[in-house]
Amino acid sequence: MRPRAATLDYRQRSRILIVEDEPMLAFTVEDLLVEAGFGIAGVVGRLPAALKVIEGGGCDAAIVDANLAGVSASPAAAALAARGIPFIVLSGYLPEQQQGNFSGAIFIQKPCRADQLIRVLHSILPVRPR
Repeated sequence: MRPRAATLDYRQRSRILIVEDEPMLAFTVEDLLVEAGFGIAGVVGRLPAALKVIEGGGCDAAIVDANLAGVSASPAAAALAARGIPFIVLSGYLPEQQQGNFSGAIFIQKPCRADQLIRVLHSILPVRPR
């Protein structure tokens, strides 16, 4: 059981980037992650800000809204994938309605349950021993 606890500790110390243009939802997700023990790499609502954090190497994983105020977040997804950073696409749109390429991402439909988001986030984080 001890290795599992070490793995969970690492995952919960991970820095998560939240890319969400709806402020109330962004802050709700941030509070949820902090309560679950995650670090927050940033909360951004626009594509340029997301790309800046990603390019700076400031996150271990991300939760990305597919549509940021009418702009596809596909370039952020591509930047994350190019760096091997796991991410979740959290969107009100169905996967087949997405603009751009979000291949390789795990898709969660809004609204979602908090426990589902945390469980999926744990599942995408790499396992690294202490």
